[in-house]
Amino acid sequence: MLFNSYAFIFAFLPVMLIGYFWLLRQRLIMGSKIWLVGGSLFFYGYWSVVYIPLLLSSILVNFFVGSAIATSSIEPTVHSSLTKSLNRIPNKALLIFGIVFNVGLLVYFKYTDFFLENFNGIFASNIPLPHIVLPLGISFFTFTQIAFLVDAYKKEVKEYDFLHYMLFVTYFPHLLAGPILHHKEMMPQFANKWNFSIRWRNIAVGLFLFSIGLFKKVVIADTFAQWATMGFDGVAVLNFFEAWATSLSYTLQLYFDFSGYTDMAIGMSLMFNIRLPINFNSPYKARDIQDFWRRWHITLSRFLRDYIYIPLGGNKVSRLHNYLNLFTVFLVGGIWHGASWMFVIWGALHGIAIVIHRIWKDLGLRMWGWLGWFITFNFVNMAWVFFRSKDWPMAQNVLSGMIGLNGIVLPDALASRLGFLEKYSVEFGLILSQIGGPSKYAAMLLFLGAILYIKNSNEMASEFVGSLKNKIFVSLLLFAGITLLARHSEFLYFRF
Repeated sequence: MLFNSYAFIFAFLPVMLIGYFWLLRQRLIMGSKIWLVGGSLFFYGYWSVVYIPLLLSSILVNFFVGSAIATSSIEPTVHSSLTKSLNRIPNKALLIFGIVFNVGLLVYFKYTDFFLENFNGIFASNIPLPHIVLPLGISFFTFTQIAFLVDAYKKEVKEYDFLHYMLFVTYFPHLLAGPILHHKEMMPQFANKWNFSIRWRNIAVGLFLFSIGLFKKVVIADTFAQWATMGFDGVAVLNFFEAWATSLSYTLQLYFDFSGYTDMAIGMSLMFNIRLPINFNSPYKARDIQDFWRRWHITLSRFLRDYIYIPLGGNKVSRLHNYLNLFTVFLVGGIWHGASWMFVIWGALHGIAIVIHRIWKDLGLRMWGWLGWFITFNFVNMAWVFFRSKDWPMAQNVLSGMIGLNGIVLPDALASRLGFLEKYSVEFGLILSQIGGPSKYAAMLLFLGAILYIKNSNEMASEFVGSLKNKIFVSLLLFAGITLLARHSEFLYFRF
């Protein structure tokens, strides 16, 4: 079930809200939590019931392993016989088992075909590919549970109720595409009695954020998606302007798609009085690559920092070792996104960029802010080409066009003044002849300007008041989004 669908907006979400707060009003606190868990499992199973057993099995294994780790120093008589048995195993061994279990699930479902395909290519073998269907959300609920296990090992998990844990993992606003949550930041909210009644301001702010996210996805992202798809998948050779139109279309599509999903997730969760962590903070305003990753997919960056970078030694090692740690973290981040050499290249590029940035800082060098933004944005835009491309030839087509190797076409109107450039392989005609007209550039400039100069949704939500102006604003966004729901498409990060 998509957030941007009639079934979700007009049936699932209202029914979940009404049922949840009715149960709370009847003082059926446990019943309200069971309602959320049941609804979340229905939401997940709406895609494919086949993978509900996988999700439940993952939850069971991680809960018992994590609770055994967290309660190893507590009187064992208060726990289940399974937990007491697990308590006899050293915590470190339990942690390693839990991490291997989660990573093993991820590797099997996400990377089996990739490994076999490359094995066949290297050794000229012919092992048949199983073509395993990737369960939705597996990358997110495995990372969420790995974080739980590590937090339990650090004794940062304060409670280990099975129903609460199920709610923590399955909670539908974040289940399929994040944010990646910490147990300790969610459980107190589900137990807070002040969250057990309707908070009309939360409903209003949540609807405000939801409407912004819906508009971003359905109106903006899906429009840019058509242009990006035409350029990446539909044109054999892209000239200079077509290649830039293609790359920028995807750069903007990805931003509005993922930030739109996050706004919708945070907004609908706030309606239940549960605050999800902010996942975007105007990343295209970043003036260096480190700042970009502090703003883009913030919870993934936090996970990679806390559970990979710091355990590797972080910055408490030699400079060379630190640079290797930084590169490794971003390489892992690239591989996490998908089973393709394009994601490996994308992660490696960001790893190289972050190492160069760290060397620059270590040398005490500085840069003008505007130049730092220009370099950062264009690097990110170029790297997204690999993120979007299915293979090397597709990426090569776009990148070759962006640097002018596929030809440069200037408007006919400039032929009289710049005709001498023809001897340098410059042509004159329609600069976007294969994928549209100048209106695309106007749209790109408009929305890029909005990203850079207008307050982001988090800032607007923090200042929200129930004024007539905002009521009209929300109504218009919802009307525009709902009007275009018929062309709804899945969110990009559902694939990861």
